[in-house]
Amino acid sequence: MKVGYARVSSTDQNLARQLEHLQQAGAEKIFQEKVSGKDVEHRPELLKALDYVRQGDVLVVDSLDRLSRDYDDAGNLIRRLRGEGVKLDVLDAPFLSSKTGNADLDKMMSDLFVTILSYIAQNERKEIKARQRAGIELAKKRGAYKGKPRLYAPDSPDRKKRFIYQQVVKLLKEGTPIAQIARTAGLSRSQGYRIRDYSGGW
Repeated sequence: MKVGYARVSSTDQNLARQLEHLQQAGAEKIFQEKVSGKDVEHRPELLKALDYVRQGDVLVVDSLDRLSRDYDDAGNLIRRLRGEGVKLDVLDAPFLSSKTGNADLDKMMSDLFVTILSYIAQNERKEIKARQRAGIELAKKRGAYKGKPRLYAPDSPDRKKRFIYQQVVKLLKEGTPIAQIARTAGLSRSQGYRIRDYSGGW
């Protein structure tokens, strides 16, 4: 049985192209998710796919970096699949499935190609992170970077959180201790301190 796995890194990315490729490759069941490819533990659909496949099955991915962008993680995944008798089919790297007729040579060549591709994927991830950091620093210098929106703020898109912010600020102005404010508002103390600092402190 062919089992597909598709992944993108964020919710605003589209899985359609990968799903189309997996279906064209004959995947009968497809697991999909929108999450970072850094490690296996935080990817529930990949864990389900790994639990689902059985000896003789084929796990199909569009490219190796969909399986993992971490060098060691990719190697561990491939060794696990091999140990369970599950074949890995990487659609954009058909040479991984090529056979010479010599089992030992095939294994050596496959390991070599996987090692190279895993290394490339990990370095691409590092480069993406470096570009993101550089972009943020540049935006900060221009005054254009605002960071993540605050949960509790006067302009929070959540009406309830705006109300809580206003109540916390009111209690701060009245001199109410942070611990009491946190209990009253149902917040952690650290969140109470963050609101205090953001509002200018009282």
